[in-house]
Amino acid sequence: MAEGGAVRRVETGGAAGFWAPGSRILWRYRENGGAHVHIARPVTVVRDDAELLAVWLAPGTECVKPVLADGTPVHLEPLQTRYTKPRTVQRDRWFGTGVLKLARPGEPWSVWLFWEPGWQFKNWYVNLEAPLSRWAGGVDSEDHFLDISVHPDRSWHWRDEDEFAQARRDGLMDDQQVEKVRAAGRAAVEVIRAWRPPFSEGWQHWRPDPSWGVPSLPEDWDRTPAHLSS
Repeated sequence: MAEGGAVRRVETGGAAGFWAPGSRILWRYRENGGAHVHIARPVTVVRDDAELLAVWLAPGTECVKPVLADGTPVHLEPLQTRYTKPRTVQRDRWFGTGVLKLARPGEPWSVWLFWEPGWQFKNWYVNLEAPLSRWAGGVDSEDHFLDISVHPDRSWHWRDEDEFAQARRDGLMDDQQVEKVRAAGRAAVEVIRAWRPPFSEGWQHWRPDPSWGVPSLPEDWDRTPAHLSS
């Protein structure tokens, strides 16, 4: 483990290799309609192979998130102007319980698991996004606004449909992109209905290694990302 909780530079994490469990990498998102990274989260690798990348976002992790230029949290801005007002980024902490993130190579979504305090499982969250691009320091993607919540009883519902529609109106996605995202959502719903991996694999019973600690956010968290194809 890297000293002081720093993100470990693992060159074998590129396209030709995999990260070992316990490695620390960055899980990042590029801004919509731009080239800069606006979300960066240090995470610990749980599993990484040809079938799945699983990472743990620990409670209290220092992250980078977007805010409006005046510091207003994005979610507090009215939807009609949320995506058109100037933005910047700021450092903050991931409060609450941690998050387990699962992504299969090439899939246009990742699946996140949330718990209540005391490890009471809350829900799965399907985050529709560009397939992850791997680079030496982590993975990059671009969020596609539309999401799905999946509950322990296997029921599900769409989330953030209003944000998805607003992003389209504001020109952050063209008609072709919108249809690709909707198609990805339909494909994810088929996986949910059939209860295929990762939902069927019992990840809700997983627990992090207590020796891992909390990774720190590197100063160069925004270093040159891998190419993204959305």
